[in-house]
Amino acid sequence: MNTAAYGSWPSPVDAALTAAHDGRPEYPGAVGDELWWIAPRPAEGGRRALVRRRADGTEETVLPAPWNVRNRVLEYGGRPWTAADRPGDGPLVVFCHFPDQRLYAYEPDAGPGAEPRPLTPVSAVGGGLRWADPVVHPDRGEVWCVLEEFTGPAPTDVRRVPVAVPLDGSAAGDRTAVRELTGERHRFVTGPRLSPDGTRAAWIGWDHPRMPWDGTEVLLAEVAPDGTFRDARTVAGGPAESIPQADWDAAGRLLLVSDRTGWWNLYRAAVGDDGALSEPVALCPRPEEFGGPLWKIGLTWFAPLENGLVAVVHGTGTTSLGILDPERGELVDAVGPWTEWAPSLAVHGTRVVGVAAGPYSSYELVELDTRTGRARVVGAAHTDAVDPAYYPEPRVRTFTGPGGREIHAQLYPPRHPGFTGPAGELPPYVIRAHGGPTGHDPLVLDLEIAYFTSRGIGVAEVNYGGSTGYGREYRERLREQWGVVDVEDCAAVATALAAEGTADPARLAVRGG
Repeated sequence: MNTAAYGSWPSPVDAALTAAHDGRPEYPGAVGDELWWIAPRPAEGGRRALVRRRADGTEETVLPAPWNVRNRVLEYGGRPWTAADRPGDGPLVVFCHFPDQRLYAYEPDAGPGAEPRPLTPVSAVGGGLRWADPVVHPDRGEVWCVLEEFTGPAPTDVRRVPVAVPLDGSAAGDRTAVRELTGERHRFVTGPRLSPDGTRAAWIGWDHPRMPWDGTEVLLAEVAPDGTFRDARTVAGGPAESIPQADWDAAGRLLLVSDRTGWWNLYRAAVGDDGALSEPVALCPRPEEFGGPLWKIGLTWFAPLENGLVAVVHGTGTTSLGILDPERGELVDAVGPWTEWAPSLAVHGTRVVGVAAGPYSSYELVELDTRTGRARVVGAAHTDAVDPAYYPEPRVRTFTGPGGREIHAQLYPPRHPGFTGPAGELPPYVIRAHGGPTGHDPLVLDLEIAYFTSRGIGVAEVNYGGSTGYGREYRERLREQWGVVDVEDCAAVATALAAEGTADPARLAVRGG
């Protein structure tokens, strides 16, 4: 083992390597017996490619460059694609193309010469027309989604509404051919979800000044035979209750995630003949999160299975994929090295697919067979960019802040297979503050952290008050205190590391925010 000053160690983790591994797979979906997902392509100008894994395990890109499957709804974007399996005819995929934000339909197995065809028009007004969270309804000849429509030049000149876009292409040049599903208006909405019997639709709405982690409403409407929505009404939620997801189980009951108790938990309610909702019942009440901030339209923290079980992403700080028996309240977690599951679940029969990562692996597609309990990587598999001996070694810590409040953090000391620091020397540390206010630094492999730790510089990721993953009270510490609590918490962690002899008090830096 060589000895050299902290911060001077040679490292194979450089800026180019870090940038080349930016991004992660997103929005998996089952199409027949195949798994499809969105894959980042940093080397192709950052485009998002639609990838399919065939039944024999081979992977191929569905759409070549320059097709870029991504949208700009809410500027953060949202789920940009959907597909329907058509036995005998092959899959039909509907997606948003980033450069023009139009919806396109594509039949990838239609043979040579098949090209995507536009379904929606272009608008020159403001930010134009944008589409997100699509669901194909082949029997209705439509795709249901969210329309974000700019009505003037200002960023605030915008409306959002659930709509139905005809699959025959008749709206490609005609905005009036896009059918607005409801006259119920909210500033922000999610895409509607159709009940198993096709008679009701549910979606989520909210309005300024609330953010979706502050308060949202679940809306319910009858769906007439001609596809129109009737008697839309608010059935759950409110100004102080955040519901980031609502969907139907196989029996036609409404499942929803709510933080009414201070934690995002999963609830179930029956819908009466009059459209009224019964009192939601907590299916697995725990002081942990079964949901999160709805930054992007189309995120999924739970996914119902046909047999009545429900796949859930849950945890405090770190997250797990679990299978919940709602009748018994029993929750069994998938076994594996993953400590973070993205809110992006897909179900195919008895199998659940999610996007997961761990301290020593980047985000990859993982499939859980609920019959056997076996979890395996099925796509976008992690490959070591360098010798894992250069990867940071995390330590989960809880620090004490002003007034005795808890501060959650992850500590990554310097680590190198061939170097150590001189005796009596303390390492420098970077105190990293994530974006906010409701961000969260997950406990996963990050080559940006390895860039520092492999050179002899420690990193402390601070999930300061305001971060998600620790309940409503914790994330509301920033209410009217942004720039105060986050600064105090980062300073408290830095001071504690110096006081306990972990970090050199003369070589501390804070970055991020």
